Parts: sequence; C-alpha cells; structure tokens
Amino acid sequence: VLCLSIRGVQEEDPPDAQLMRLDNMLLAEGVAGPEKGGGAAVAAAAAAAAGSITDNSIEHSDYRAKLTQIRQIYHTELEKYEQACNEFTTHVMNLLREQSRTRPISPKEIERMVNIIHRKFSSIQMQLKQSTCEAVMILRSRFLDARRKRRNFSKQATEILNEYFYSHLSNPYPSEEAKEELAKKCSITVSQVSNWFGNKRIRYKKNIGKFQEEANLYAAKTAVTATQAVAAAVHNSQDNSPSTPNTGRPGYPIDILYLCTDYFSPVDPH
Repeated sequence: VLCLSIRGVQEEDPPDAQLMRLDNMLLAEGVAGPEKGGGAAVAAAAAAAAGSITDNSIEHSDYRAKLTQIRQIYHTELEKYEQACNEFTTHVMNLLREQSRTRPISPKEIERMVNIIHRKFSSIQMQLKQSTCEAVMILRSRFLDARRKRRNFSKQATEILNEYFYSHLSNPYPSEEAKEELAKKCSITVSQVSNWFGNKRIRYKKNIGKFQEEANLYAAKTAVTATQAVAAAVHNSQDNSPSTPNTGRPGYPIDILYLCTDYFSPVDPH
C-alpha cells in the first residue's frame, strides 16, 4: 500500500487548464518535446517563426540559437524540478512507512499527503513553464520586429547601401565610421546597417551569378555619376575663370603682353 505510484496519483488529478495551455504552447514552439537535444523541433519552430524567409540569414540563425538555449535551460530546470519532487515524495513515503510501524496509516491518508506535495511542486512547474513561454514570446517579438524593420527600408536607403556594397565588392565590410555614415544617410541604426551587410554578403555568395548582373548595373551607374561629376566640375571651372581682355591675341592678359613687348623690344642704340 505504501509503495504508491507517484504517476498514478498524478493521473488521478484533473488536468489543469492553464498548465495544458502552457504545455501546448511550449510544444508548438519546439521547446517541449520528446527529444532531449530538440534540434528538429527547434528548427521547425524557427522555420515557422521565420515565415517566408528561406535563406539562412543572420537573424534566422540567431533566432534558432537563442531558442535552443531557452530549450536547454527549460529542460535542465524541469529535470531539477522532477528530481526534487521525486526525492521529496520518496522521503515522505519513507517517513510514512516508519510511522506505519507504530500507528495504522490508510491509503487515503498517503494519497492526500502525496497530492499535497504535488500541488506544491506543481506551482513551481507552472512558474517555470510560464517564464519559459514569456521568454519565447519576447524572442519571437524581437525577431519579427527585426524582420519588419529590415523589410521597411526605403528605396533610397536600399540604393545607398547597394551602391556602397558594390563599390566595395572586393572587401564589403564597412568600418564602424562607414556604418555610422551610412546609418545617417539611410535614417536607420548602425545595427541595421551591420545586419543588412551581413545578409547581403550571404545572399551574394549564394547567388553570385544573379547578383553579378546587379553589380554591373551599379558599376555602370557609378561610372555615369563620376563622368557627370567631372563634366560639371570642368564646366564650373570654365564659368568661374576670369574674362580675358581683348588684346588682339586671345588667351593672354594685356599686362603680360606689355611686359613681353617691353622685354623683347629692340634696345635703342642711342
């Protein structure tokens, strides 16, 4: 009678609705699951959160890594909880066994004691699952916000970033100063600039043939812009040059002509 199964007692308790909701959410997010490592579950959850993103972007990898970390912490804490619950229940059962030698103890009394223990530990389990769900929701929210911000770059900002990327294609790693300057020009954060370049490098390496066409377009655009700038500079230089007096010999100021005339005029022998 005293060797009462802990699991048997738990199964007799009516399921807690809130606990079931938390369990379902953790299962859907890939945090709770049969496999310890959780690789497949985490990957599936990350893919679901990523939505339409199919490339292995920095944000997507970061999301999976953080979700794996949350899962590992959750399972570690859950194991501690289960171990503590089992150890304490065993301890109480041993005490009851000792007491049964001096006084009769009914199965109902044992069941009541075990239920009390489980209710106490259940509140701890609830807190663990609640905090884990909150951590997943915060992570998901940040991930989706980052995607939204990245997606909402203006056309002008994208043009500026692409122009820099293709003009530095041999080394597309902007310095911190360059990132700050680009962030100001594009009205975005330095972190967003870093993420954009990280994703762009990955996409470029994966689809180098496709992006070569884009690179050629930006190279041609840069060349045209440079040519126009040179032409404008020459035009401005001509417009701003001082007018030359009409001396009969265009191209030389009159003072220079006088000097030359005096210098080269024949010396009067007298």
